[in-house]
Amino acid sequence: MTKPLDGINVLDFTHVQAGPACTQMMGFLGANVIKIERRGSGDMTRGWLQDKPNVDSLYFTMFNCNKRSIELDMKTPEGKELLEQMIKKADVMVENFGPGALDRMGFTWEYIQELNPRVILASVKGYAEGHANEHLKVYENVAQCSGGAAATTGFWDGPPTVSGAALGDSNSGMHLMIGILAALEMRHKTGRGQKVAVAMQDAVLNLVRIKLRDQQRLERTGILAEYPQAQPNFAFDRDGNPLSFDNITSVPRGGNAGGGGQPGWMLKCKGWETDADSYVYFTIAANMWPQICDMIDKPEWKDDPAYNTFEGRVDKLMDIFSFIETKFADKDKFEVTEWAAQYGIPCGPVMSMKELAHDPSLQKVGTVVEVVDEIRGNHLTVGAPFKFSGFQPEITRAPLLGEHTDEVLKELGLDDAKIKELHAKQVV
Repeated sequence: MTKPLDGINVLDFTHVQAGPACTQMMGFLGANVIKIERRGSGDMTRGWLQDKPNVDSLYFTMFNCNKRSIELDMKTPEGKELLEQMIKKADVMVENFGPGALDRMGFTWEYIQELNPRVILASVKGYAEGHANEHLKVYENVAQCSGGAAATTGFWDGPPTVSGAALGDSNSGMHLMIGILAALEMRHKTGRGQKVAVAMQDAVLNLVRIKLRDQQRLERTGILAEYPQAQPNFAFDRDGNPLSFDNITSVPRGGNAGGGGQPGWMLKCKGWETDADSYVYFTIAANMWPQICDMIDKPEWKDDPAYNTFEGRVDKLMDIFSFIETKFADKDKFEVTEWAAQYGIPCGPVMSMKELAHDPSLQKVGTVVEVVDEIRGNHLTVGAPFKFSGFQPEITRAPLLGEHTDEVLKELGLDDAKIKELHAKQVV
């Protein structure tokens, strides 16, 4: 089966999550991904949060499917020489070392270009080159903070909150893959490779751009009417004092507010007393207002000017949501979702990780995949999030440390005697 990235050779120098998420996705698309790991230890996540003894952790396997692994001591002359040979055959190099680490290894961009003018060097860093903080190391939650996600997430009476979604790591990896694919396309036109870099701060900010929208609105108008704090006597601080926009100069935390002219909120459903996830997210879409009125048995609100426009109902949004919630008391979240669907109303259940892991529909469409793994036993992972009409990505297990070392060295043209010598010298 022909795959989009067949014939693309990727040298994967990444570890933990941001870089591995990028290179794994390239592997899903058919690229030949060679994970170059430190001899004897490899990617540190192999040993993180292990659920079974003497096997690689699920942390590692979830981000390193569809790859081959080679151990290499790049501090040795022989190791550097092997790396030079691999660079000459590579289309893409991906790294997420600390700032300046690749240069200190002797592999500056200029030297890499000298070895292979067509290679694309892709990097994930905390901050963009030229940023005042470019020298700082960053990881997932730090990126969520520096990119504006944490400050705008959570409830108004609590601290900034990080998301359970990997906005800093996996999100940066996906942005990097977009950049790599663009650079490969550019190479078709120019014949030359280039550097591609993604800053984690930038990738997070890209996903909270509507909050930058709100910041500009706030500075121009002094109010964000759709935020709960704008409703009289609704939002209070920890001391019980009413919150208002009178002294707010930056976009606040809005709880579960919808973030725009289509307000939404989390509403309890049947069973919420014992199940923390018995909620739906219900959206009051402006063009759906007549259907919403029919659904909740409030036909008189259709033509009432106090309710039938966003401007009319904005100061009553939380009261409206509270009323809608009373209609859900005898229905579970799935029943509510189907009920709303009959009226064409945007609504969806809060899905727990347990429900997602065992959702037959997600497994049917290839979003949750059972990986055949004869070493640690079969396990679940998230497959390719995009679907193609022309091919179906095949997910293969993550490699053992150095599992493909000899195979990769033979592809470089080394014979058995030379490979044995390199093993003896502990280069590989």
